[in-house]
Amino acid sequence: MADKKRVLLTGGSGFIGRNLLESPLAKKYEILAPRHAELDLLDDYAVADYLERNSVSSIIHAACKPGHRNAKDHSALFYSNTRMFFNLVANSRRVEKIVFMGSGAAYDIRHYRPKMREDYFGVNIPADDYGFYKYVCGKYIEKTDNIVDLRVFGVFGKYEEAAIRFISNMICKAVLDLPLTMKQNKKFDYIWVDDLSPIVDYCLDNKTAHRAYNVTPDNSVPLLDLARLVLQVAGKDLPIKVAVPGLGMEYSGDNTLLKKEIKGLSFTPLGKAVNELYAWYSAGKSGLDRAIFLVDK
Repeated sequence: MADKKRVLLTGGSGFIGRNLLESPLAKKYEILAPRHAELDLLDDYAVADYLERNSVSSIIHAACKPGHRNAKDHSALFYSNTRMFFNLVANSRRVEKIVFMGSGAAYDIRHYRPKMREDYFGVNIPADDYGFYKYVCGKYIEKTDNIVDLRVFGVFGKYEEAAIRFISNMICKAVLDLPLTMKQNKKFDYIWVDDLSPIVDYCLDNKTAHRAYNVTPDNSVPLLDLARLVLQVAGKDLPIKVAVPGLGMEYSGDNTLLKKEIKGLSFTPLGKAVNELYAWYSAGKSGLDRAIFLVDK
């Protein structure tokens, strides 16, 4: 049997990285997922040396200094993330493919519109550091021939930060018999994290027709409906409280390019995914910190 291709996965200890390491990708490829002590992505010399020594064929770049409201350090967010990206792409000649875990944030949070298409990219320039980082990397990727930008919108699953990530937050509150509280109802695009691995695999294995793809489901769902789905799965009658009335700005993208590219691509039904995630949190109920879910962040 031929040797497995060696893939560098950055961010292997993060939410997406941990799930990719437990996905079928780990059987198909030899995945290297060095921790910060083993590879400092901010060090250009260290990155070049690591890639040369390990004969990596492809890179999945999922590492990111977080900018969300629960992050401990917001300093140098744009610099750190763009520096990591460009330290990797400076060595793109050494590898066959780089898969960049992008974001719908690149379309600019101030100007979202329902079912944004890839050609909406660049109409507005994000003002926030995180969105601007994804935007700058996306603009660079447009000029390359071996980097793919997977613009992930909402993704949920094991290992995400339940204190701030909506579906996990709702599930944990239900597990702990707490009211399901949210700031405002809005339509959102959510895919189950396990559905990422076949998309990443396709991009590693094929010359894609485009440089960027929205990674979104076929249908958007209101957050209020998701909360009700969680209670249905839990079999509990708990109150749902919404702080701000009305429907907020929708966060959704058009997945036509992705589904045209990957024939037969389908996404796990939300009910099935929520059921699986609820069972996972229920099994670890004793490890949940109730205090975290008493205040919405």
